Order: sequence, then structure tokens, then C-alpha cells
Amino acid sequence: MREVAFIKYNKEKWNEFEQTLYSTSFHKPDYLADMYIQIMNDLSYAQTYYPKSKVTQYLNILAAQTYQKIYKTKRIEENRIVHFFKTEVPLIVYEYKNYLYFSVLLFVILVGIGFVSAHYDLEFIRLILGDHYVNLTLENIKNDDAMGIYKSGSNWGSFIGIAMNNLFVGLKFFVYGIFAGLGTLVYLLYNGIMVGAFQYMFIKENAFMDSFRGIWLHGAIEITGIIIEAFAGFVLGGSILFPKTYSRKHSFIIGFRNGFKIFIAMVPFILTAAFIEGFITRYAKEMPDVLNYLIIFGTFAIIIYYFFIYPKKVFSKLIKL
Repeated sequence: MREVAFIKYNKEKWNEFEQTLYSTSFHKPDYLADMYIQIMNDLSYAQTYYPKSKVTQYLNILAAQTYQKIYKTKRIEENRIVHFFKTEVPLIVYEYKNYLYFSVLLFVILVGIGFVSAHYDLEFIRLILGDHYVNLTLENIKNDDAMGIYKSGSNWGSFIGIAMNNLFVGLKFFVYGIFAGLGTLVYLLYNGIMVGAFQYMFIKENAFMDSFRGIWLHGAIEITGIIIEAFAGFVLGGSILFPKTYSRKHSFIIGFRNGFKIFIAMVPFILTAAFIEGFITRYAKEMPDVLNYLIIFGTFAIIIYYFFIYPKKVFSKLIKL
């Protein structure tokens, strides 16, 4: 069967399935299971005859969404919170993975812009970071204590203040997506350029390794988190710009819900980064290098695995069921 005929033959059925997935009405597990089987049969056919077609990608996503609906409808012994982090969020991340890749690419470009701009105009660093912060940091570097700025305040006070600030920043990345993604884009522009200029300042002062062993203790999560939080905002913005087969209002509701779930999934990471910054970063200079690098690369690996690798594994396991 030609692809056009395949789509025309099944389009009405798939639209009906979509309406079922996003309706608030209760549907019996048997009906959803039968729907899932039909989608998987169509997916298997599409993978055989149109492996690189968009209809195959569409059916992949439809199958994943149906599987989630089944999980929500039937009683499961698995703890709801465990299911949220173990299955629900990874499937959402996989569904919107192109937005995630876009966030990564854009952030890398913006960091590069900040880095190059600081290299050719040192005043740019002060423009972005502020005179007070730059002067204080330069003074600390001169005193052979590049991370001295992180030693102010108490452990608990720093932890709570940093956690609240970072949660607010992450929420802004998401909420700004309501302006068709432009708000998130502008906020990412500022933060990406700031990271590039900030890191260049330490390189220029020959204190890169000191900054790496200190800043990246918590920065491995915080900076990667910027990408994930922007990703959540772009999911919201994309739902407004690209409603697909839904009404714009319905698409917005779906995008808001899924973007917010991505943000919620970041909360444990944000709290972990705040704890590290409040309780550990201040001791970076005295820490053994092995422990230092273990924390940096360990936390970096965890967040990379959860958002970039694990979703593919969950989805692959799903379609084999």
C-alpha cells in the first residue's frame, strides 16, 4: 500500500485515538489496550514499509502516549512518584527530544558568543557580571582563593537562599515560554552569554582549574539545568506555535502540562546543586582532587543520563511490549 493511501485509510482512526488520549473522560483499560494493539500494528507496518517517514515518527509518539494513558488508567502497585520519574517524564522528554537538542545547540552557541565577546572586549565582562562581582572575584584570585566568594554566609543559609533563587530562575525559564518561546529564548540568551563571559574571566586570570574544581562542583548540574529548564519553556512555546492537529487552546494545555512536568523533574537536581554549593563548594580548595572530580563528573553523568540517554531506553522498551 502506498504511504498516502495508508495515511488516508487510517487518519480518521488515529484522530479518534488522539481525542481519546487527551479527553478527561474515563476509558476502560480493555478499550485502551485494544487501541494500543491497533496502534502497534500500524506502527509495525509503517516501520516495515516507511521506516524514515514522518508517519512512523507520529505513530511512535502515539504509541508512547497510549502506553502512558494505560498506566494512568489501570491500578499499578508502583509508587506514583517513582512512576513519574521512572517512566512518565522520560517518555515526555523523548517525545519532545528535538526541542531538547535545539536547547543544547543554542546554549552552546550563546556560551561561545559570551566567551568570544569577553576575549575581544574585557569591559564586556563587567557589563554582564557587574563591577562588584568582578572586583571581588579578581581580589579573591589575587589572594589565591578564587572560590572565596562561596565561603560567605552559613551552610544552611546559603543552601536555602541558593535553592530558592535557582528554583525561581528555573520557573522563569519555563513560564517565559508562554510568549511563544521568545521569553525563554531571551532569558537563555542572557544566561548563556553570561556563562561564557564568566568562564573566560577565570581563564584570562590563569585560574581556570581553580574555577573548574570549585564552580563546576555545583555547576555541572546548574549549567546543564539551564538547558533542561529552557527545554521546558520551549515545549510550552512550541505548543502555541505548532498546535498540529489540536486546537491552539488544547495544544497549549498539553504543552503547559508536559513542560511543567519537565521542570518538576529538575527540582531534585536543583536542590542537589544548592546543597553542594552551600555545603561543599566552599571547601573545594581543601578537597582531594579525586573527590572533587568524582562529584563533578558523577553529577554531570547522572543528569546527562537521565535526560539524554534514559528516555530512549524507556521508549525502546515500550515499543517492544
